Amino acid sequence: MQADVLKNMATPDEALRQVSKVRSIVSEAVGDSVRSASRAIKHGRLAAEDLIDEAEHTVKQQPFRSVGVAFSAGVLAGVLLTWVGSRR
Repeated sequence: MQADVLKNMATPDEALRQVSKVRSIVSEAVGDSVRSASRAIKHGRLAAEDLIDEAEHTVKQQPFRSVGVAFSAGVLAGVLLTWVGSRR
């Protein structure tokens, strides 16, 4: 395929135009990807901040329940780690 492309080019000027065209297409694609990634990172950061704010609000509204959930999660994690460690 590459040989066909090179055979079809009439002059070095045509080759330079094609290279320039490909370069601009690739440059636009990279720029679009960078902008998209930047938007995704910003969106993720905002979602994480919202989640933290919601968790803080829940802890303030229901402190005993929050402590119970944290304690239960710690016990469960301890049991799972002990179980996995004893299997080896």
